[in-house]
Amino acid sequence: MLMRQKAAIKTGDHGKGDRTRAPGRPRSEAARISILRSALSLLGKNGFADLTIEEVAADANVGKATVYRWWPHKAALIADAFASSATRRLHFPDTGSVRSDMSQQMRQLIKIFRGRRGRIVSAILAGGQSDKELISAFRNRFLWPRRREAYATLQRGIRRGELRKDIDKDLLLDSLYGPIYMRFLIRHDKLTPEFVDHLCSLVLGGARPRPK
Repeated sequence: MLMRQKAAIKTGDHGKGDRTRAPGRPRSEAARISILRSALSLLGKNGFADLTIEEVAADANVGKATVYRWWPHKAALIADAFASSATRRLHFPDTGSVRSDMSQQMRQLIKIFRGRRGRIVSAILAGGQSDKELISAFRNRFLWPRRREAYATLQRGIRRGELRKDIDKDLLLDSLYGPIYMRFLIRHDKLTPEFVDHLCSLVLGGARPRPK
């Protein structure tokens, strides 16, 4: 009897069936999510320059080594934290109209900029002016994935005949999103859905196929 009790303690089988879980996976995912949330919260309070991995680890109740297991430096952590909080809302729809697809996605972007996450974007862009790792991480982990989706959206518009086949996609996207970032950073005017609709009409209207 004593031998069976010792074996049960060692294996974790206490007569209630096999309730064991894969070691580390749920706990690791919970820790990762906690780290991302802590990074965003602390960035909003302190800014990028004063943020430290030690501070994030303490706030998330994990060890510093746990943070470094997923992110090589705080720039990568911050970029991933913002991307994970915003990506779901920024997918491009496929409505059958390039103007509608772009307008809907851009409206979601200005909602983020006008909300509490706007402070996070401001901190990232401000910190990125003096920290090359941060702006590079922001481009690679947030901007470029959205850009690739935008390319696909524009390509659908080209196939449907809504846009010229020889259109410069990068210039077109810069012309659409540049004014949003300008209003967000300079604050010389408001970011509104009406502004987005007018911007899409103006820019995409100029990209229509030329009359033969």
